[in-house]
Amino acid sequence: MIKGKFIDNLPKVYGIYTGGFLAFIIIMAIGEQMGMTKYAIGVCFVAFTIFIYALIGWLSRTAQADAYYVAGRQVPTVFNGMATAADWMSGASFVAMAGGIYFKGYGYMALLVGWTGGYVLVASLLAPYLRKFGCYTVPDFIGTRYGGNLARFSAVVVLTVASFTYVTAQINATGTIASVALNIDFQYAVYIGLISILLCSMLGGMRGVTWTQVAQYIVLIVAYLLPVFWISNKMGAGFFPHFMLADEVARIGELEQQFGFVKNSAADLATVPKGLAGITKAHSAVNATPWAFISLALAMMMGTASLPHVMMRYFTTPSVKAARKSVGWSLFFIFLLYSSAPMLATLSKLSLIDPNLSTGIIGRSIADVQSIDWYQNWNEANLMFVSDFNGNGTLELNEFFMGGKAVVLATPEIAGLPYVISGLVAAGGMAAAMSTADGLILAIANAISHDVYYKIIDPKAETAKRLVVARVLLVVIGFAGATIAAMEIQGILGSVIWAFDFAMSGLFFPLVLGVWWKRANRQGAIAGMLGGLAAGTWYLVWVRTGGSGFLGITQLTFGIFGSAVSLVAMVVVSLMTQEPDKATQKMVDEVRVPSGRTILGKQ
Repeated sequence: MIKGKFIDNLPKVYGIYTGGFLAFIIIMAIGEQMGMTKYAIGVCFVAFTIFIYALIGWLSRTAQADAYYVAGRQVPTVFNGMATAADWMSGASFVAMAGGIYFKGYGYMALLVGWTGGYVLVASLLAPYLRKFGCYTVPDFIGTRYGGNLARFSAVVVLTVASFTYVTAQINATGTIASVALNIDFQYAVYIGLISILLCSMLGGMRGVTWTQVAQYIVLIVAYLLPVFWISNKMGAGFFPHFMLADEVARIGELEQQFGFVKNSAADLATVPKGLAGITKAHSAVNATPWAFISLALAMMMGTASLPHVMMRYFTTPSVKAARKSVGWSLFFIFLLYSSAPMLATLSKLSLIDPNLSTGIIGRSIADVQSIDWYQNWNEANLMFVSDFNGNGTLELNEFFMGGKAVVLATPEIAGLPYVISGLVAAGGMAAAMSTADGLILAIANAISHDVYYKIIDPKAETAKRLVVARVLLVVIGFAGATIAAMEIQGILGSVIWAFDFAMSGLFFPLVLGVWWKRANRQGAIAGMLGGLAAGTWYLVWVRTGGSGFLGITQLTFGIFGSAVSLVAMVVVSLMTQEPDKATQKMVDEVRVPSGRTILGKQ
């Protein structure tokens, strides 16, 4: 029996939860040995974990604004670090990032550098100071710092565009996993994923999302690391393979030269299902020049420090000092997964192409490969494809195609691990996508309900009415995100990268200069937000419709163009208009003091 306050018993509570989850894995493993079907195992993993998350959401329900918007500002640093890591390590990190590295090579390591390095900017430039303000949302900070409803509304517009782009990718990821685990069409599976997401956040808001995300982090990190260590040990790369990465990558290069390539004709490639890529490393614009790598990393760093759902996590800590410590814990928990993604991509490719491994398929007959159980399963899910393009009956390097989303999800089966590990990975992928989607949908709904409805439309609205509006918005935004995700306009990784670019285009400099430049004023902030977002969007559309781009800025880094326009517009307009009043400038000075009471009181 656990006695005392819930906050004081967090280590014990989550220790019991972790033990229970590990026991569940063991039970599923025993079930597999006793003849439990793959479908039943997949359903059990997904259903059991979603039930636990929904239960936490129900137990965390609240009717208090402070608890709903910022979890009562009492989340301890270590647990806020875990929740932030879960919020951060989305379906793109879990499901798609290793696939990007697998197919595009070292260039996509820029994502790891940028996404991790971005937390240096968060810790040094923003998180402690936004916490010192005591605001509920990012637009709340913008509205308080610069004053006026138009500045607040402009921040809501940027937040909505960036977060909605991001959330469609997460619902896409949940749909992919649910479609495979539950054997249903992707177009329906996205709505199953949406319902799972809403169960976690609708009743408890930020409090429910926080405690759910801690639970989700435990699931996703176990699900990601266990297969890496197991496969590596099985392949002879050592139990801890990270130090052997260079040797294994060199081995892949040798094998690719040994096997050679079959040149695929346009007619051949026309038969390959949409969204699948060849097993060999394709050319990527990210690999083209050093600047391409640096610009992508830079865009991801600035985008990290601009994403509203990330900033919101640091509003939940008890103090400014705790916010800063929480960033450090976030980095530690994120590192555990990010340091393993390149290794997983490498092990996955070796499993397929190394003839010394029993799992290798290159050089085997096409008929043999098509008869393998795991190939049939993923082929039915439209995530794998083989064809004898040169007619010799043997599978060549360029005759095997796979979707990027399948790299993480299918690797345990390809490597010959028990299917229970595949079920665990599916549960981990769902946890990663759900945790981020929770935070994103909540960020949009809270911004609209608090900063538009309460602060602009009806400042006298009672708390109960505000929370009803927030919950209705959660459903509407989630349904819209699922509908867009079902259209598969863009892949998971591409959508996430766009979200970072949108966020940095409109919010990076208004946030940073709002803390560090007293002369920044309302007119400049509005020009920076709207001008930057418009410029970044224009550049993206221009490049996507055939424009050649300039200065090496691509559709993946359009935020650099947008943020540059934002900076220029903000500085020029601020200097051309009246400086902020003395009270505002004093407030900016005060917010940079790391101790003392928060600027804002109860809202």
